[in-house]
Amino acid sequence: MFVLAFSRLSQELLKHPSWTGAFQTLVLLFAVLFVWIAATRFTDTFDPRHPLIQLVVMSIMFGTLMMAAAAPEAFGRRGLVFAGVYVFVRLGIFAVAILLLRGHEGQRNALRLLFWVGVSAVLWIAGAFLPGWVRGALWMTAAAVEFVGIALGFPTPRLGRSGERRLEVVVSEEHVAERFRQFFIIALGEPILVTGLAFANGPFGADRSAAALVAFATTALLWRIYIHRAGALIAGAITAAPNRLRVAVLAVYAHVIMIAGIVTIAVGDELVITHPLGHPDPAWIAVILGGPALFLAGRAIFEYAVFGRVSAPRVIGALALVALTPAMRPVPPLAVATTAALILAGVAVADAARARRFPSEQPSPPG
Repeated sequence: MFVLAFSRLSQELLKHPSWTGAFQTLVLLFAVLFVWIAATRFTDTFDPRHPLIQLVVMSIMFGTLMMAAAAPEAFGRRGLVFAGVYVFVRLGIFAVAILLLRGHEGQRNALRLLFWVGVSAVLWIAGAFLPGWVRGALWMTAAAVEFVGIALGFPTPRLGRSGERRLEVVVSEEHVAERFRQFFIIALGEPILVTGLAFANGPFGADRSAAALVAFATTALLWRIYIHRAGALIAGAITAAPNRLRVAVLAVYAHVIMIAGIVTIAVGDELVITHPLGHPDPAWIAVILGGPALFLAGRAIFEYAVFGRVSAPRVIGALALVALTPAMRPVPPLAVATTAALILAGVAVADAARARRFPSEQPSPPG
């Protein structure tokens, strides 16, 4: 269901490669990410063999399907469908959690989350009845409310804010890390899907074949950069952290940014494969280079969460992608994508060199 949702969002951005289209896609992406976070937290908390839990999971799946179907018209005639389903899924998850957690400390955390989601729900529903930029502004504010809640520990009247116990509902630190990797892999499926479909829907000429190769290499580099080494050590970082909650929150934010970058990269892949040697629109260049830049920015935050530092190659790579955007206007899309892939390759090589110098580097998360 989430692969479908990412696919629909990337296709919508492909149809409207503008600042407005990017903003709207980002807002809808936030909604999809919040459903994923809530769903994984819910299934981590309860026994998946319980019939009620299975019913809730199936409801989440159907809700995600409906959101994906409504996404292309979410800022048009299907805004109420998208927002209504989103709110129903989010509130329903926490309502069931509160019911099942009676007498358990976790019920207080579920009540905190329900309060904050309820506040944002008002903005989601109100926005669905308003047109254009007003809807976008309200929905982005609703998303911001939830991000602020995560950062502050969901302070709630009479309940205060949650603390370290928020992490105790999961099976283990390794399980938390696996959840992050799982979501990253799901997102990574989108550029692979786009590459295959875009390449299949046309002649297998040298230019399109080269574009498909660059797109595949870019996807492989994203995985390499992600997993090396923070992606492999996130479980140890959560265990070693003086403030486990801070590490978990930073990891959430990092993955939101990285996945936004991956969805943008998928759009760029289709543009490059479809028009490898054409004259690029400025918006195309921003998409082709902006996706990898977003990914590197999110990956830098992820590295900070694990090691308490940010390596220079990630920052240099992201800044280089941004700085090169104006200079790429006379260059065909294939050359632009190749440039982005080479910068990502440079970051991967720098990672490998650092690993050789510090082969036994251990997690050192911020305090």
